[in-house]
Amino acid sequence: MVQAYCVKCRAKKEIKGAEKVTLKNGKPAIRGTCPTCGTKLFRIGAA
Repeated sequence: MVQAYCVKCRAKKEIKGAEKVTLKNGKPAIRGTCPTCGTKLFRIGAA
């Protein structure tokens, strides 16, 4: 249950298909899509 801000919907949404990734500087992040419009969502930080 990780949320991120969707720019298209202009609201916080649950990340669909969330996957953990690591940035170049070693920080954790989460990447996925918006369940409503399908836009890519991204959130920096561990969940």
